[in-house]
Amino acid sequence: MLQIFKYLQKKEYLLIMFSLVFIVTQVYLDLKLPDYMHEITMLVQTEGSKMSDVLLQGGYMLLCAIGSMIASIIVGFFAAKVAAGFSVRLRAMVFEKTMSFSIEEINGFSTASLITRSTNDITQIQLLIAMGLQVIVKAPILAVWAVIKMMGKSWQWTAATGFAVLFLILMLCILIFVAMPKFKMIQSLTDNLNRVTRENLTGIRVVHAYNAGGYQEKKFEEANNMLTNTNLFTSRAMAFMMPTMGIIMSGMGLAIYWIGAFLINAAALPDRLSLFSDMVVFSSYAMQVIMAFMMLSFVFFMLPRASVSAKRIKEVLDTEAKIIDGNVTEGKNGLSGEIEFRNVSFKYPDAAEYILRNVSFTASKGETVALIGSTGSGKSTLLNLIPRYFDATEGEVLVDGVNVKQYTQESLRKRIGYVSQKAVLFSGTVTSNVAYGDNGEISEHESVVKKAIDIAQGTEFVEKMEDQYNAAIAQGGTNISGGQKQRLSIARAVYREPEIYIFDDSFSALDYKTDRVLRSKLKKETQDATTLIVGQRIGTIKDADRIVVLDEGEVVGIGTHEELMQNCSVYQEIAYSQLSKEELEIG
Repeated sequence: MLQIFKYLQKKEYLLIMFSLVFIVTQVYLDLKLPDYMHEITMLVQTEGSKMSDVLLQGGYMLLCAIGSMIASIIVGFFAAKVAAGFSVRLRAMVFEKTMSFSIEEINGFSTASLITRSTNDITQIQLLIAMGLQVIVKAPILAVWAVIKMMGKSWQWTAATGFAVLFLILMLCILIFVAMPKFKMIQSLTDNLNRVTRENLTGIRVVHAYNAGGYQEKKFEEANNMLTNTNLFTSRAMAFMMPTMGIIMSGMGLAIYWIGAFLINAAALPDRLSLFSDMVVFSSYAMQVIMAFMMLSFVFFMLPRASVSAKRIKEVLDTEAKIIDGNVTEGKNGLSGEIEFRNVSFKYPDAAEYILRNVSFTASKGETVALIGSTGSGKSTLLNLIPRYFDATEGEVLVDGVNVKQYTQESLRKRIGYVSQKAVLFSGTVTSNVAYGDNGEISEHESVVKKAIDIAQGTEFVEKMEDQYNAAIAQGGTNISGGQKQRLSIARAVYREPEIYIFDDSFSALDYKTDRVLRSKLKKETQDATTLIVGQRIGTIKDADRIVVLDEGEVVGIGTHEELMQNCSVYQEIAYSQLSKEELEIG
């Protein structure tokens, strides 16, 4: 838990030190009140006392109360500033760390868990700092100082207070022992609820299509009830604590006055006034001690949950990314757009079987190389090794004559225009999504955006939209069709003008006519770039300079469409399953 506070900055430590000064001031003023109460009690009971003296002591009490309030406000302000500043920085650190993760680390944590860790978990830390700075520091100072001032008044009163404190500590220990396991469960249950909710909202169309609303509601209800019941358990534990605290405070006050009555009755007449005054003061100090433990009890209930949250945040911050930057930014010998796979094999982490085995081929500048094979043959996995979403288990992947592991990730990915299998759009506008292909930097001339959209065959539908190139795009592109999303994703890659284009089955949502026109225009506009295409349709890839045929992770054929139709049975099987002999011959 304490390790998370190493991320506090010097100015925050300075604010904490200032807070400490004001906390001590506040405690001093709070504990000064009973002293003035003692004086007032003595003055009221003493003959010949002046009203002005009573009012003077009352004025001092009022000044102490106002001073304590001002000190409390200042401490609260500093605590909120430290907590808010720390949480903002911590959230930024978690987000930045998450952005450095490869797919392997993301999958290891799960998206739902990472969202919870960067929101709910950090909120728990923020609440602990905001409350803790005011309570954890103040309570011990208040308790110790009050006990010191109580000492010597009466052993009977001290014993009564000590018994109340012991009973209070025992009760807190029992409650913490019972409630702590539940507090530790809350964050993981929140993860689960987020996962179920996210899964349901992401797949809402499928849920509706299969009338699976009831099934999803049952899943959500189960996750929601588990979290609710756990929260109810901890809340009931805290609810039990408050009346118990009230009973202890009332019982202790009663005990002090009951003991005081016996002491005063047994004392000599001259000593009774002093004993009565001491009893009033002692009662006030004893209440301060109990209040200190009451404040600490709130923190004890926050601490287990915050401790779990801190551990979960530390897990993210301490996780080392498997994909590590190299130091190379330029290719060898002026090469541009050359990709080479040298005996590449790959298996996913903790998997027993290899997805790719001994894959070797080269794609030179200006070439279009297509990958085809049955589902699960490793086509997309092969492409994902180029931008280093994963690293090859064995062998080498080279871009411009340099192993991709030696590049900085930024310089490597600047060379690549990547269009994923599932089109991904972000909330914003058509222009902002297309310009995203150049780190979100929109060209001074909108003509560059328009040209990229035109190449991707998106001009017609974009200009029909309200506000055209500034038309709003919803998160995930839910307000446009699948084919339109694919075309904007392709425009994003084109806008970047990279030396390597990677199309991971990026034409599947397009009709044959649009597909053909788009590929023809792409070939013309990107003739100096290297293009890798994963395709399921023979019509999409048969015009490629070379076609690599994969079967169960192995290369079983490389060549042109005509060559493979002559000598590759796997390719022939795929071709004949889609087109007739006549269509293939005409093609």
